[in-house]
Amino acid sequence: MAFVTVGGTAVHTVVDGSGPVCVLAAGLGMAWFDWDPVVELLAPHRTVVRFDRPGLGLSAPAPGPPDPAAEADRFGGVLDALGLTGPATVVGHSLAGFHAESFARRHPARVNALVLLDTSLEERPVPRRPSPVPDLAVRAGVTALCRAGVPYALGPALRRLTIRAGRLGGAPDPAPPELVRAVYRTSRTARAIAAEHLTYPEAALYLAALRRTHALPAGLPVTVLAAARATAGPDPWLTRQRALAKALAARFRVAAPAGHFLTLDRPADVADAIRAATAR
Repeated sequence: MAFVTVGGTAVHTVVDGSGPVCVLAAGLGMAWFDWDPVVELLAPHRTVVRFDRPGLGLSAPAPGPPDPAAEADRFGGVLDALGLTGPATVVGHSLAGFHAESFARRHPARVNALVLLDTSLEERPVPRRPSPVPDLAVRAGVTALCRAGVPYALGPALRRLTIRAGRLGGAPDPAPPELVRAVYRTSRTARAIAAEHLTYPEAALYLAALRRTHALPAGLPVTVLAAARATAGPDPWLTRQRALAKALAARFRVAAPAGHFLTLDRPADVADAIRAATAR
């Protein structure tokens, strides 16, 4: 466990294992320990780097709202600060799929494989409302809740409910209670989660623009691993994920049965996808 400075912010990082480097970025509002089941399987074969975005996990808050270009470049900043300057396998779950693909397009020489795990999808992203009033109202509301101590009182419980809602069969949150309390009782985390929600459309629009101007390197191994709650029958989410894989000339894989938090439901599938992508 270490803290490195990236873009003027102290970023919490954890490095495990040895071998070819892969760097993992978790979904919206998640923390480094959500990768634990995957890292246990990867560490014997890979140098596994995971980091918390500003305000999340144990990282310090950023001075401003999330910027999609800065979030993409954070992969490289973390690797540079750790002295890992060679190409790496870049892995993003959910919202972080936007950042991971953006990094691969912005810095193709630094990526030897790209893995998108049940990545966020916006086929037709739309700009945010021109009026700042709704965002200001949300930020003011979050500030008021933080001052009232709501994150301290309810943050861990809301985290547990979120994990149950996103796991197959409502499975419980396996994260250590002491770590959940340390992270999700803070106003820092509450503000960061709200900020990521508010700037989600910007991240989608930014990636859409990059896709038009920055091609992925020819021959780059790309994998899209999608979660399927059922093993049979039509699944619109899988149809959309499969279409993304086709557009990216990616290998398409399905983790089933699994909820959105497939790093917890199907860690072996995730580890296999990462190892296979690097092997190619």
